[in-house]
Amino acid sequence: MKDSTKDFDDLEEDIMTNQELQELIGSWFPNPAYEKESAAAVEIEAEEDTEEKSAPDEIIDPSLLEFSEEGSQFLNITVLPEQLHSLMSLLKSNKETHFDYLFCLTGVDWGAALGVVYHLESTTHRHSIVVKTQTPDRENPTLDSVCDIWMTAEFHEREAYDFFGITFNNHPNLKRLFLTDEWEGFPLRKDYVDEINMVIK
Repeated sequence: MKDSTKDFDDLEEDIMTNQELQELIGSWFPNPAYEKESAAAVEIEAEEDTEEKSAPDEIIDPSLLEFSEEGSQFLNITVLPEQLHSLMSLLKSNKETHFDYLFCLTGVDWGAALGVVYHLESTTHRHSIVVKTQTPDRENPTLDSVCDIWMTAEFHEREAYDFFGITFNNHPNLKRLFLTDEWEGFPLRKDYVDEINMVIK
């Protein structure tokens, strides 16, 4: 008879910690400024060994991605729009991460910017992460579609387009999902005003 307890223990060992995920994913997008700073620091240390140290320079992240946990159990990754599709492709295709399940895609209005939050899970490794991206261009908010990576994103992106007006490049059928084509504006934006249909207390 197969020992199911052993299988569960093996599965637990396969789950990457948030720190391990951060180190791996961060290495995919190295920050040239950090590498340049590191090389310069090594050069200076080799040339001079002074007792008096100058004030520390501004900290430069080793990755172009930003990581946090923000009180969440999941690792949060913030990515620039131009790197979004590359990151998402790697998150799914890399054997160590294998985020094959997009279980939530939500449009967000942060005030100064519009963006999307993605919740991903690996059904193989059982780890989860949150990916965030945003654009300050409220007049023409545009992000790359990820529905070629996860088919379920097709309807999620239509919903974000419907309520926030976010356009997704390369989406196969980007049109309103809930509201009529004649509807003016995007109801979930913070600056949305509809004097006829809105109830203001």
